[in-house]
Amino acid sequence: METKVSSKGQVVLPHRLRQRLGLRPGDALDVKLEGDAIVLRPRRGKRRKARIITDPRTGLAVLTFGPGAPVLTHKQVKQALSDFP
Repeated sequence: METKVSSKGQVVLPHRLRQRLGLRPGDALDVKLEGDAIVLRPRRGKRRKARIITDPRTGLAVLTFGPGAPVLTHKQVKQALSDFP
């Protein structure tokens, strides 16, 4: 596979590689120089455990990852749900 560096110094990772590694927009990568090679490794943080709770405002069941979890946009939720069979 081949990719190019843009005028802004950006590199596009091919879809097959992103898919195989489960990379999503905004995922962090560690960058390291090994000899004359640039090595990118996904930064895998501590996974949060999801729980189902009752929303205090609506009384409906909702999925939560706890305090401090990122708030997802409608677009991000739609993308996440598109991966389910």
